[in-house]
Amino acid sequence: MNNTKDLSVQPWYRQPWPWLLMLGPAVVVVAGIATAWIAYSTSDGLVAEDYYKKGLVVDQVLARSREAKDLGLRFRARFTAEAIDAALSATKHDNFAYPRRLMVTLSHPTRAGLDQQFVLERADDRDGRDGHYAGKFRLPASGHWLVLIEDDAASWRLLGNIILPANGELALGND
Repeated sequence: MNNTKDLSVQPWYRQPWPWLLMLGPAVVVVAGIATAWIAYSTSDGLVAEDYYKKGLVVDQVLARSREAKDLGLRFRARFTAEAIDAALSATKHDNFAYPRRLMVTLSHPTRAGLDQQFVLERADDRDGRDGHYAGKFRLPASGHWLVLIEDDAASWRLLGNIILPANGELALGND
């Protein structure tokens, strides 16, 4: 009268369910070890090893921007397909010595390969203090560009942006 079926009892490691339940945590452990190895063996390009020195350079760059503001520098330029005509003026400094050259950098925010640097030479004026500059350059691709204007001694800088092709003037500095 015993109606019990004879079930063969197997040890736990021969059953599929414990292995299936352990598979998820095992995959997570392997993925964690792989992630730790990748993090340890590669360098993070965003973190500079000499961050203190780079911070000092940033302070110097900001000081150059403050110097341009203290001088009341204004830069106006008109871009054509192959040239640039520009004027620099110092509204807060009467004895401002206009530099012989201006260094201009056009930087694309996302495509560094399109960046351009060129020099604007002071145009021949009667007294040499007029602040008119001219130069030749290749008009870059249309779009948003960052513009950096510096004197040849790197004592001040003006920073702004322009959308090319420009249909007017670029104006940087104090208004």
